[in-house]
Amino acid sequence: MRLVTSDVPALAVNGLSRFYGKRAAVRKLDLRVQPGDLYGFLGPNGAGKTTAIRAILGLIARSKGTVEIFGERDMVRQRAEVGAMVETPAFNDWLSGRANLTIAAAYAGRGSAADIDEALDRVGLRDRAKEKVRGYSLGMRQRLGIARALLGRPKLLVLDEPTNGLDPRGMREVRELLTELVRRDGLTVFVSSHLLSEVEAMCTRVGILDRGELRAEGTVQELVQRLGGSTDLEVGVSDRPAALTVLSKLEGVTVEGDGEAGRMLLKLKGLEPAVVNRALVLAGVEVSSLVPRAGTLEELFLSVTSSEPGVA
Repeated sequence: MRLVTSDVPALAVNGLSRFYGKRAAVRKLDLRVQPGDLYGFLGPNGAGKTTAIRAILGLIARSKGTVEIFGERDMVRQRAEVGAMVETPAFNDWLSGRANLTIAAAYAGRGSAADIDEALDRVGLRDRAKEKVRGYSLGMRQRLGIARALLGRPKLLVLDEPTNGLDPRGMREVRELLTELVRRDGLTVFVSSHLLSEVEAMCTRVGILDRGELRAEGTVQELVQRLGGSTDLEVGVSDRPAALTVLSKLEGVTVEGDGEAGRMLLKLKGLEPAVVNRALVLAGVEVSSLVPRAGTLEELFLSVTSSEPGVA
């Protein structure tokens, strides 16, 4: 995936907080989204993702903090650069997809007939644009919502749970669409989700929110390394009992059980696979294979988020 670099972030959130009375739904949020990012804003249900997005977009008041979009702080001028879909998109079911976009363009004061055609093309709905929305599948409605967000040709697209409620086919369609908008059209996309597999499959960078606070931000690989995450290692050995004796003496090694093809599955923390290999060989245990597996986004997510219910 092509990454675009710039000295000015597409989205810079600085110390953003949103309070309801004394309760903080979002607390001291700092984010950096670079031009060309497909940024995944992760968090369990109730973590405060939608509240944060609404505050970023100016849909609700910010208790504290600032937001810059391509270096612009003025909220009115920011809107020219941003298209958004917050929560489930609503439409007039008795009207066609094109008619719904025409009404949205008129209300927003942005988006000509040519822009509407272009938006429908980009989401793959040009051939279905004359059909009434009541006949659209949930996936088509989500794509129509994204088309509405694309009116006016924004540079930053902010989407709140765009795959929520979709079946696997619909989820894949939305994922491929967002990836294509970044790769082909050069958009920057900020997408919230609680679906780890979706974010891991498409996003270049992630931020993890929990109980209103940002717990981690960066690429998955950077975060696993920075937070001291573990690495799975499958080891094929000639003598398993002897190998278990050696491994029990190595600090930072946990034997998890069986891996694939008869290999042992180990979890390493702060230890390189080469150290395990050397210890086994020096003890006379023949090693036939070493298969490292990098830490996953799921492991990272579980390590930095709370098991308690969210507060926002």
